Amino acid sequence: MLELKYSLVIEATQDPTFFGFYSPDLEGFTGVGHSVEDCIYKARWGMEEHVALLKERGLAVPRTNPNPTVVIQNERQPAGVG
Repeated sequence: MLELKYSLVIEATQDPTFFGFYSPDLEGFTGVGHSVEDCIYKARWGMEEHVALLKERGLAVPRTNPNPTVVIQNERQPAGVG
């Protein structure tokens, strides 16, 4: 079990040694990792830190996702590129 509280999107980049990730459920949360597993690990702890920071600053914290998903995809390209 991944034990994520929010959904996660992991994107492969042009550089095969880096992946970007973000949560569509948690605005402003992003990161990078060296593998899919690294992204999941960093996201799990990073999401907790991000939520704690939102609370500390008195900002709204989104509800946790009861059925979070992890999507692995190629990095999105702007329209007309590729």
